[in-house]
Amino acid sequence: MSTPLWSPSAERVAATQMDAFRRRVNQQHSLALADYAALHQWSIDEPAAFWALLAEFFAVDFSQPAQQVLRNPEAMPGAEWFAGAELNFAAHLLRRRDDHTALVAISEDGQREQLSYAELAARVAGLQRHLLALGVSPGDRIAALMPNTWQTVVGMLAAASIGAIWSSCSPDFGTQGVVERFGQIQPRVLIACSGYRYAGKTLDMGSKLREILPQLTGLQQLILVPYGGVPAEPADYESVLPCVTWNRACTPGGEPLFAALPFNHPLYILYSSGTTGVPKCIVHGAGGTLLQHLKEHGLHTDLTRDDVLFYFTTCGWMMWNWLVSGLALGATLVLYDGSPFEPSAERLIDLIDEEDISIFGTSAKYLAALEKAGVDPSASHRLSRLKAVLSTGSPLAHEGFDYVYRCFKSDLCLSSISGGTDIVSCFALGNPTLPVWRGELQSKGLGMAVEVWDDDGQAISSRLLKSVGEAGSARQKQAKKRSLRGVNEHSEPAFNAAMATQVGFQGPAKGELVCTRPFPSMPLGFWQDEDGSRYRAAYFERFPGVWAHGDYAEETAHGGMLILGRSDAVLNPGGVRIGTAEIYRQVEKVEAVLESLAIGQQWQGDVRVVLFVRLRDGVMLDAALETEIRQVIRSNTTPRHVPAKIIAVGDIPRTRSGKIVELAVRNVVHGQAVKNTDALANPEALELFRALPALQKQ
Repeated sequence: MSTPLWSPSAERVAATQMDAFRRRVNQQHSLALADYAALHQWSIDEPAAFWALLAEFFAVDFSQPAQQVLRNPEAMPGAEWFAGAELNFAAHLLRRRDDHTALVAISEDGQREQLSYAELAARVAGLQRHLLALGVSPGDRIAALMPNTWQTVVGMLAAASIGAIWSSCSPDFGTQGVVERFGQIQPRVLIACSGYRYAGKTLDMGSKLREILPQLTGLQQLILVPYGGVPAEPADYESVLPCVTWNRACTPGGEPLFAALPFNHPLYILYSSGTTGVPKCIVHGAGGTLLQHLKEHGLHTDLTRDDVLFYFTTCGWMMWNWLVSGLALGATLVLYDGSPFEPSAERLIDLIDEEDISIFGTSAKYLAALEKAGVDPSASHRLSRLKAVLSTGSPLAHEGFDYVYRCFKSDLCLSSISGGTDIVSCFALGNPTLPVWRGELQSKGLGMAVEVWDDDGQAISSRLLKSVGEAGSARQKQAKKRSLRGVNEHSEPAFNAAMATQVGFQGPAKGELVCTRPFPSMPLGFWQDEDGSRYRAAYFERFPGVWAHGDYAEETAHGGMLILGRSDAVLNPGGVRIGTAEIYRQVEKVEAVLESLAIGQQWQGDVRVVLFVRLRDGVMLDAALETEIRQVIRSNTTPRHVPAKIIAVGDIPRTRSGKIVELAVRNVVHGQAVKNTDALANPEALELFRALPALQKQ
């Protein structure tokens, strides 16, 4: 595509916080950074100056200033941020005390509750008093088995205000999944709902809680929240441990107190998906999380106190933690609990109009489902305040970009974002000052030294420059450079792409997404990993001293990124690496297919590509449909991408955050064990892939 799908006007760019920050950098450091590419380069060349100015720009309140912004900058892991500084995460999210709406909580059955910033602070103060009376102190763990509603936010803020460590799961997690997570961290208090609703059904949590509670060593009290139309009955649990209702534990009133804590004091424990074993407990620090989220909300999303922010998420996904940080900028957050398709596919679209949502966040899977269902929001809804749509969870297909601009709104910033639980933030994400190109994540995050490396640990761009260096004399190279500088003076990927064409560079442009320099939201480590060996093995074993994220990626000519799938799920037929997202993008064009999953099957000394498809109701996978699928893939990719086998299945297994689990399916196909099916939302779907006759023959 030679033109972007959307470009911000000069006036819109000038009004963004991103551009205001660029101007502040120029002013304070006597620079002349002209655009985002130059700003990003400065942010990774001068990390201490960048993060210090970011904290100043967003008025981070250090109760004790830092002695040094960055110690051991070359150590990864091992760098120390804002050494000696003290702050409180909850204090920054509760700066306001006015009647401005902080939270709007909406349940599937339509119940709506609203809290102002003043009311939110009063409720946090009430729960804080209860936790302090129990003896909760800094470093204790507070766990929540809760839906995405206002009580969950109050619980997190009360825990963070004291310095307790917050960890949450959504109530749809199975008993084993909850115990495998909370059992490792031994929470002192558990906040849980009495029930919840999903897809029109009421689910009572009683029996699940009675199974879970005896397995949580060190648990002192259960705080039971009446929810989902299920009464809270403390007497049902008091034979196991003391239990109080939410209203007894949280009597609103007064002002919360905020403990002054070290910059790297633990804030959250998040969990890996657990599909290949017991989930890893990833510990995140308060200061790094705060700075990263201020940057991503304020600069990359242009969130202000006048905005209404929504993200469809559960409390078992890092996007919940990301969403809640929007309070630090004084915005209104809309929390939704329930099925996004109950009672109809327009449920969340209705919220955009009803709550005047200006920034709407969701998953690529949800947008694809809307398109398949024929939903056209622009024809039925006003969407008057909507200025940005965010998508994550899996790569958003190029056609998904087309759908948003065709059926939502032509004048908005569509931000496909990618990062993860590992960093509780993003490596590549949106940017209100840049155009949106079809299929691309707009930019690398400020302060994030993101590169794409080959298997030998060399940056793709470095190999290109070597190829350029071998292409002719210095005079010829300079002539080529002069002729190409019109591409974009400050865009190295654009310059490299053009140079590659000139010199006939044929090397692969795809590789491992890495981050070569430290950043504040790197985990503090894994829980109970005293020597750090498991932490180092997870991210730094592949390329020592460099964060290897596990994504298969490609840089674009516009300075953006393409995420092509997880590295461990990359297909390798005939030794050629293929990202699964490259296949999914094409299959989504086929009207009869609702969703798909691709794996590499070991076959006759090589790997063959196997594609599983879930079809629309009433559609059969016949020879004509197989031919159509193969033709679409072949004509838009390469013959290597065309599956050797296409098999129809009734369901595709997913994690509870909606990500398809290629590795678990690959294990089942090869007769290997799947270690932790409780991490899946629909573990029964795995049986659809076991011992398939079609995979036993040519």
